[in-house]
Amino acid sequence: MEQVAGEREAEEFTLVARKPYFDLPTACPICLPLFIYLKLAHFPFRLSFNSIFPDSDQIPYVESGTYVAYNNENSGVVECLKKDGIVDLDSEFQSAPDWVSIQAMINSWLADALTYELWVGTDGRSAYKIYYSDLSWPIGKVLFLKQVYSVKQRLGITKDNAEHREDEIYRRAKIAYGALSTKLGEQNFLFDDRPSSLDATFLGHVLVTLHALPEDEYWLNLAVDGSNTMENHVAVYCCSNGSILADYHQDTSVLRSKLLEHDNIVRYAEKLKTELIESGSSSSGPQFRSVPSSSTPRKGPSNWSSKPKSKPKREKTEEEKTFKRRAKYFLAAQLLAVLLFLSMMGGYDSGDLELDDEDEGISFN
Repeated sequence: MEQVAGEREAEEFTLVARKPYFDLPTACPICLPLFIYLKLAHFPFRLSFNSIFPDSDQIPYVESGTYVAYNNENSGVVECLKKDGIVDLDSEFQSAPDWVSIQAMINSWLADALTYELWVGTDGRSAYKIYYSDLSWPIGKVLFLKQVYSVKQRLGITKDNAEHREDEIYRRAKIAYGALSTKLGEQNFLFDDRPSSLDATFLGHVLVTLHALPEDEYWLNLAVDGSNTMENHVAVYCCSNGSILADYHQDTSVLRSKLLEHDNIVRYAEKLKTELIESGSSSSGPQFRSVPSSSTPRKGPSNWSSKPKSKPKREKTEEEKTFKRRAKYFLAAQLLAVLLFLSMMGGYDSGDLELDDEDEGISFN
């Protein structure tokens, strides 16, 4: 094992993740903890992005030469890296008495709460931007609705128990935040001021919750404060408008507000974000480079002219005409498949898919 690890040290490792958004190196709730884990371990790697397969459960993955560790194999990439002797932060902590309980809270209660917020509890703009913003609108929209339906099934949410399940998810998240806040105290990390994989997972959760989920409404806060200002009068007027009040829950994050109740967790997250992410390739931290994914088209040289030189027109060959005609048939078939899928999705319970006015109001770029 040591010989294998030694051979791989000379090789260059690449972390393939989803694209960066919200001032995060990758906004994916699964990719970001792996990024943080490698940074905490001071493990050198390159960062590459893959936006071709947004719903692939293989992403993130780490590769080096013929070695690949996928997210959907052997309990995840971190476990693969530990098992293969490449990088392990947990060897001294897994025998700790509260390791299993903390791991369960982070990987179950908090993971479910963040999944619920991204896909169901808010308007879905953050989730769409993270996973589907590079796709054409019809395809991205269909995949988004499909994932919403899948998340509801996985979390056991139906039309009859939706309110009860929501209360249960937020109640568990509140308990988990309280327990982790007590465990953390004023330490730099959860265990003995030394980083572990649980720090990476928890920090990734906290950063996505703080930066990717919608913030609380500023106007509503002013109205509650009762300050005698012009903004307060506008806020009171807005609060008296039934349509705005009806949209308040969908445009704000309940999970984020519960997290903000614990100042020490917020300080812990922002401190490590500054050290691990914003410091970039400083001498005190591990170096990494962001490179385009091999599956992503590369851009041309920056000195290319914005206006191509005019070329004399030539008559298209018969093969080119045939290819163009087949391409049109292919696009028509794709559009027909999307329409058929939408009609099939329309057959499900409208309460399960929540195809309401709020969902239709999503602005996609």
